[in-house]
Amino acid sequence: MPAPEPSPPQSSLPAAASRSGANVLSEAAARAHDIKAATAVRPPVPSSPAPPPVDDIPAAEVRTPGADVERILRGPSGLGTAGLHLARREEPPTPPTPPTPSAVPAEGNPIPGLYHHPVPEPDAVRVEEVGRRIKAWALDEVDLYPEEWEEQFDGFSVGRYMVACHPDAPTVDHLMLATRLMVAENAVDDCYCEDHGGSPIGLGGRLLLAHTALDALHTTREYQPRWAESLHSDAPRRAYRSAMEYFVQAAGPSQADRLRHDMARLHMGYLAEAAWAQTDHVPEVWEYLAMRQFNNFRPCPTITDTVGGYELPADLHAQPAMQRVIALAGNATTIVNDLYSYTKELAAPGRHLNLPVVIAEREGLSDRDAYLKAVGVHNDLMHDFEAEAAAVAVALPVPTVQRFLRGVAAWVDGNHYWHQTNTFRYSLPDFW
Repeated sequence: MPAPEPSPPQSSLPAAASRSGANVLSEAAARAHDIKAATAVRPPVPSSPAPPPVDDIPAAEVRTPGADVERILRGPSGLGTAGLHLARREEPPTPPTPPTPSAVPAEGNPIPGLYHHPVPEPDAVRVEEVGRRIKAWALDEVDLYPEEWEEQFDGFSVGRYMVACHPDAPTVDHLMLATRLMVAENAVDDCYCEDHGGSPIGLGGRLLLAHTALDALHTTREYQPRWAESLHSDAPRRAYRSAMEYFVQAAGPSQADRLRHDMARLHMGYLAEAAWAQTDHVPEVWEYLAMRQFNNFRPCPTITDTVGGYELPADLHAQPAMQRVIALAGNATTIVNDLYSYTKELAAPGRHLNLPVVIAEREGLSDRDAYLKAVGVHNDLMHDFEAEAAAVAVALPVPTVQRFLRGVAAWVDGNHYWHQTNTFRYSLPDFW
């Protein structure tokens, strides 16, 4: 089978619009010709989240009657929304100050033939500050890891990861909401499932108890203190508890509940993979893809509105078309992880399931051909994601929908950027 072309396929969008996946949605929004359609969707009901834990997260906006309709007609405002307006404004927007680029572009080569959108280098000032704060949180607030794990923690480069994935975050404090959750989720994966003492044996009990740090136990006075004490018993639970406490102070109730449900999905995916490991079972390709729809990055892009300082109303988030967009985004980004972590997992003890391994086993392909076929699966998912997101942008020309879709697309792009550039963790196989 011939190797794919060394450069990624180009988007069918005009060159100026194809620089990032989020621009796909701007293109679609521009085709929404009837702004009155926006008022056919029930206006969002603003929530009243508790005051945020830091000073630089803006307070919730107080709205007057009719403000939602006026806001829809006016279009969104704030960092990252200049391209979302559905009608021409009288005055052109003031160009935003461009972010400070990193002094030296990050290293790493993209997978040849992998469909993706390059992103600008993340703001170096934000990257450094997020990195400083997350390390202080990990060490001082939740006692996350022992000294011998420090190199791995630093090599994860979570500051660069989250700044790349959330370019519209108004402040560093907003970025920290996502960063704490990302680190906590990886602590659970590493300590319960994978590298640092993880095992499929007993995983269900560990995950359920950890999940109560996100979705609190409501029980009698006799047993409540024992549960509360248990949340400090290990690093994953300490991290979950703290990250969620910060999150709920900045998020609306429906946003917090959305995250709880997405985390339950993630944990169910962990359990399926663990069950297969216990029985040494290699699933069919479609079964593996079903597992990866749950054991994937979904909880990360779906908090883009909280990190962006706004809220996608629950009824719009629950629309079947929106749910399909979110699922496709999560599935595509997770296959990116399978592809970039391929050599890392091959070098680890035991057999690690990923899409190339499952394709090779189940379809009788060579390692190289299975890997290249997995690249094609990713590309198909990406094209479907972009097409479905553009369709939703046209069908629901509501500013919060437009911005949410752009945020998910930006997360997809930033996730690829981080995998490509994190040469501390990942290297490509010699298939080209």
